[in-house]
Amino acid sequence: MGAKSILKVLACLFPILLLAACAHRGLAPAGAGLTAPPTAGVAKAQEVQTASTAQPKTTGSEQGKDNLDFLEEEAEEPVVVAVADPLAPFNRAMFVFNDRFYFWALKPAAQGYKAVVPVEFRAAIQNFFHNLSTPVRAVSCLLQGRGKDAGVEIGRFLINSTVGVLGFGDPAQDVWHLTPREEDLGQALASYGLGHGFYIVWPIFGPSSFRDTFGLIGGWFLQPITYVKPPEASLELNGFSLVNETSFRIGDYESIKNAAIDPYVSFRNAYIQNRQKKVNE
Repeated sequence: MGAKSILKVLACLFPILLLAACAHRGLAPAGAGLTAPPTAGVAKAQEVQTASTAQPKTTGSEQGKDNLDFLEEEAEEPVVVAVADPLAPFNRAMFVFNDRFYFWALKPAAQGYKAVVPVEFRAAIQNFFHNLSTPVRAVSCLLQGRGKDAGVEIGRFLINSTVGVLGFGDPAQDVWHLTPREEDLGQALASYGLGHGFYIVWPIFGPSSFRDTFGLIGGWFLQPITYVKPPEASLELNGFSLVNETSFRIGDYESIKNAAIDPYVSFRNAYIQNRQKKVNE
């Protein structure tokens, strides 16, 4: 894929996804608190624990939506990885954009949505979107030569799409104890020795790197939602998934940001360390 095609894809996704996320479920007044932007989260809220049997234990890398999942896991021993940041001015500007997007649009939308939708229903929706992202995880496993793990993902998809009623339930894990393999194309590229290249922060999608951006684009093409017609419906589904996911993580982003001396550096280091840990697993 050429550079012009990549930029075209990103340019199309960004403004429409922004509008889609803002449009869902009615936004509260701007400035009504802050929580995890399109990079959301650490510990799940108490209500998620009450619905743990109804939702996947992790959500994977779905279209790069909830790209702060890297904050949910801390390496037992921090991995020191040096990654170039030549785009720091741009990255800091995008960090500020994502921060404001979270506070002004995503968090209010998620708060309103959470107030009217029961946790069980939101967990079922989370399962549904996680099930749809099976091709990303299965292909990523195959590219790494992990045929058994790819088989687990395919088996989970078949079980959850049938017994789990189109993926709204997760009997594959709850009954058959088939744990999802949270792999993505960025990890697959890393398995071939490709390094991060340099750090970059994308609007809406959050922290990434040159390598992981290609993984993100590849994952976008593997997502069934990408091919929903008309294109506006596909983008609305992505926005809905983002709001639903964020509803489980309200408050996490603020606590991490407020504890950091330089939030930009803290989020960058956490992202790089977590990605390195996943590659090494």
